[in-house]
Amino acid sequence: MRRKTRLPGRTEFVEQGDSLISIDGCEGLESRDEESQSHGAIGSKTESEAAAHEEGRTTPAAWEQSRALTTQLMEQVCHRDNLNRAYLRVKRNKGSAGIDGMNIEQLALWLKDHKEKFIESLLDGSYRPKPVRGVEIPKPDGGVRKLGIPTVVDRLVQQAMLQVLEPILDPTFSNSSYGFRPKRSAHQALKQAQEYVREERNIVVDIDLEKFFDRVNHDILMARLARWIGDKRLLRIVRRFLQAGLMSNGVCAERREGTPQGGPLSPILANLLLDDLDKELEKRGHRFCRYADDCNIYVKTEEAGKRVMDSITQFIERKLKLKVNREKSAVAPGDERKFLGHRLLSGGRLGIAPKSLKRAKKKIREITKRNRGKSLEYIVTELNSFLQGWVVYYRHAAMKTHLKSMDEWLRRKLRCYRLKQRKKSYSIVQWLIQLGVPEQRAWLAGKSSKGWWTLAGSPPVTEAMNNGWFEKLGLVNVTKRWETLQL
Repeated sequence: MRRKTRLPGRTEFVEQGDSLISIDGCEGLESRDEESQSHGAIGSKTESEAAAHEEGRTTPAAWEQSRALTTQLMEQVCHRDNLNRAYLRVKRNKGSAGIDGMNIEQLALWLKDHKEKFIESLLDGSYRPKPVRGVEIPKPDGGVRKLGIPTVVDRLVQQAMLQVLEPILDPTFSNSSYGFRPKRSAHQALKQAQEYVREERNIVVDIDLEKFFDRVNHDILMARLARWIGDKRLLRIVRRFLQAGLMSNGVCAERREGTPQGGPLSPILANLLLDDLDKELEKRGHRFCRYADDCNIYVKTEEAGKRVMDSITQFIERKLKLKVNREKSAVAPGDERKFLGHRLLSGGRLGIAPKSLKRAKKKIREITKRNRGKSLEYIVTELNSFLQGWVVYYRHAAMKTHLKSMDEWLRRKLRCYRLKQRKKSYSIVQWLIQLGVPEQRAWLAGKSSKGWWTLAGSPPVTEAMNNGWFEKLGLVNVTKRWETLQL
C-alpha cells in the first residue's frame, strides 16, 4: 500500500563551513528513502536483474517487477543528504552563472527563501528548468563547441539526480566504455587499446560522430532511460531539461534535439544513448574502446575495417539517429590516428599525436605573449601549472625527443619575454652584466639590430639566462619531469 509522503515543511538550508545543512522536517523523506533502499531501488539486486534482462535471461514480468522498484526515486533525489552532497559538488565545481545571473554564493540564500516550494516541485514533478545560457568556445582543431550553462539551481537539481541515477545506470554500461564514469579514466582506455594492438589488431576503425551533443534524439534517449527508471516524475523533469531553451544573444531558441554540454547530467545521458552502440559492438564480437563520443574499433586487416565501418555507420545513423562524420572518420593503422591525444605505435607502445604537441605549443604561446604586462615570475607560475598537468597526462607516451625540443623552445620564449621587458639597449646591457656576461659581449648583444627572437638565441643571452638560471627561477623541466614519472 502506497504511503503519502509528508512534505518537508520545516527544512532549513544553512551555510556551515563548506556544506549546506538541511535541518529538521525531513522525516517523511527519510522514511520513503529507507523504504526505497530496502527494496533495492539502487542496490545490487536491481543492477544484476537489469543486466540479466539486457542479456535476455529474465521474463518480462520479472523485469517489470525490477523496474517497479525505481518508481520513487524523487524521494531519494530530495533527501537532505543527497541535496547536501549535490550542493557541495556544485560549489566545488564553481562555474559561471546561468541566464538569471545567480552565482553559487547566492544559492544558499535562495534556498533558505524557496526551500519548501523547491522541494515540493521536485516531489510532485512540476519543477521546470530555466533556459540554458549558450556559450561558444573554440575547438583545438578549429570550429567552435557549443556549451549550455544551466542556472545554478538547475545544476543543483541535475547533480542531485545524477547521484541517484549513476548507481543504477553505470553498472549496466559496457566495460569498454571509459568516459565520464566513476573509477574509469582515459589512461585505462589507452591501456586497453594497447592490449588490442599487441594482439596484432593494428588497424583502427576511427568513428567520429558529427556534432553528437547537438543531434541527440530526445525520444530515443528518453526511451533508453525509461528502460531502467520507473519514476515518471523524474523522467518528466529530465525531458524538460533536454527541451529547455537555449538563450544566445538575447534570443531564446527551442530545442527539439540535442543535450548541451555543461550540465552534470549530460555525460551520463550521452553514455546511456551510446551504450546501445557498445552492446551492438559486443554482440558482433568486436574489440573496441569508447571514451564519450570518441570510439575506436580494432581489427586485423584493412578490408575487415572497411566492412565494420560501413555496417556500424548504418547502425548509428538508422538506429540511434546520429550522424557519422565521414570526413573525419577513417580506417587506418593505429599510428596514423589519434585517440585521446595519443598514437598507438607498433607493439602497442604509446606516442603523442602531432596535434597534441601543436595544442601544447599554442597554449604556451598564449601564456608567454610578450604584451601581457605580467612579471616573469607570474608567467613561470602559470606555465608550471599547465606543464605539470600536461606531462602527467602524457606520461605513458614515448616522447623524450619531443620534450627536449620543447624545453629548448620554451626557454628561448622566456628569454625573449624577459628581453622585451627590458626594452632599451642600455637596460638590456646592464641586465646581462648583472647576470655575469662580460661588458664587451653584453654591448654586442645590446646594440644588435636583430629581432627579439634572434637576440634571445644569441650566445651572450643564452649564457646569461642559462638552464641553471631557469632552474633557480623554478621553471619546470618537462623532460626531467617525464623521466621521473617513468621510474
